[in-house]
Amino acid sequence: MFFAFHGPLVRVATTDLDPLMVAFVRSLVVLLLMLPWIVRNRESAMRTQRLPMHALRSLFSMSGFILLVVAQSKLTLAEVSALTFAAPLFATIGAVLFLREVVKARRWIATFIGLTGVWIVLRPGIEVVDPLFLLPVGAAVMIAASNLMIKALSSTEASSAIVAWLAIFSVPFTLVPALFVWSLPDLAALGWIFLLGLSGVGAHICLVRSLAAADASAVLPFDYARLVVTATIAFLAFGEVPTIWTWIGGAVIVGAVAYIARREAVAARREA
Repeated sequence: MFFAFHGPLVRVATTDLDPLMVAFVRSLVVLLLMLPWIVRNRESAMRTQRLPMHALRSLFSMSGFILLVVAQSKLTLAEVSALTFAAPLFATIGAVLFLREVVKARRWIATFIGLTGVWIVLRPGIEVVDPLFLLPVGAAVMIAASNLMIKALSSTEASSAIVAWLAIFSVPFTLVPALFVWSLPDLAALGWIFLLGLSGVGAHICLVRSLAAADASAVLPFDYARLVVTATIAFLAFGEVPTIWTWIGGAVIVGAVAYIARREAVAARREA
């Protein structure tokens, strides 16, 4: 639910404020909300052996976040949500190219089927594709890169440090593009952005705690409800009606990602 409210809150917050400013203020709000926790757990949260890698991971994460915010401010929210589900598909390709992981044939087939789902949502060659749809696809690629770096960092870094340094680096990384469109938000925009920050913190707290309580293959399928919830809110609040191709393509992407998550869980149990 927290993740599902992200797009609608962005849409409202960007009514009178540039998306780049919304991204910066939201990052600042998240850091301020997390600061008491960072200070209280500073020994583990600030300890790191790989600060440059934290910075690089934060750069990927914030690049994806900025692309996502701009996309949610300008495109149909259900389509943006469906396309961002492709992040694990790009992560599979990245794991092979950069982490030298071995991917079996069935996972490759599932990955290509999932990318077919992206094609179904966009349907290039059948309809004229708005160039802005490159934004959520780019966001999915950046999110995938960030997630791969989490995997690499987790071998030496505590999870608290990975979370804390992202919150810290997110402010300067979102400030730079915001300077080009600088304008002070009014009280209404600040209120919406504060709710946006709360939704982000709440979503990650719920996600981390659920992953600590159960296997990822059991937890992550719940995220796919985000498409239905987001589409419902977008319809009620903004009158957006997603096409049938959004639902079909989204279902193909979700099915492929769910299969990959299941295969990874089975492989992990076998290794254990």
